[in-house]
Amino acid sequence: MDIDVLGALAVRENGLSITPTAPKPRQVLALLALHADQVVPVSALIEELWAGEPPRSARTTLQTYVLQLRALIATALEHGPAGAGPDAPARTAKDVLVTLPGGYLLSSGGGTLDVREFDRLAGTGYRAMDAGDFAGAARLLRDALALWSGPAFADVTGGVQLDMETRRLEETRLCALDQRIEADLRLGRHRELLAELTVLASRYRTHENLHGQFMLALHRSGRRGEALDVYQRLRGTLVRELGLEPSVALRRLQRSILMAGPESLAEAGSGPGSGSVADSGGERLVRV
Repeated sequence: MDIDVLGALAVRENGLSITPTAPKPRQVLALLALHADQVVPVSALIEELWAGEPPRSARTTLQTYVLQLRALIATALEHGPAGAGPDAPARTAKDVLVTLPGGYLLSSGGGTLDVREFDRLAGTGYRAMDAGDFAGAARLLRDALALWSGPAFADVTGGVQLDMETRRLEETRLCALDQRIEADLRLGRHRELLAELTVLASRYRTHENLHGQFMLALHRSGRRGEALDVYQRLRGTLVRELGLEPSVALRRLQRSILMAGPESLAEAGSGPGSGSVADSGGERLVRV
């Protein structure tokens, strides 16, 4: 089974799609797919479908959705290309979508799951960052982010559970993006990052670290005035929308850019190690 959730939901068994078009069975499959090879409790599925107000027939209705999914799986097993050897026992729909005490399990049968691959690549990229291998980290994190084709579950109408999982996955994507940009800054790729950071700063209008990275890239590209403008726009947004001032780390970056002379611009862009994002006392600090 091949499962994609980092974008539109796509679940294929034996090479054929088993993704239903009806919204409720689609929700059930989405939650099972995200937790493939793990038991998803009936209570979690009911919470997803009916948000704390289940009908009296909730369990029976859920069983109906499971039967509908098994019908799609059975069709895929019957008509798709044979995946097992001639002597291997044939998988049935009940082997793929398993009923277990307390819940259901979607068996991937050793297939692919894009969110698992993302976690693997991102985790390896983080370890490369910690080891100072910025080129390796940038490559691994770029590969991880390339698995995303849009927001997670982009074409699924989510309930409580899926909305929570979508927010969690988006946070993991932003963390990987932040670290990939930091790796690129450490490699001196500030000019290459400007177009991307322009879009990201507009999309994530209160994300301080992305704005700090944008300021740093602009400053290192000789565009100090624009870097300071980014700070002022962010500050205005934070004060107006959240009633907050920028963090100490971001204010420190602004002061560093204000005090920097022309000679520091050439120095800042001279090597991979300069102008990088670092940790200091538990704060995110972007050094000029």
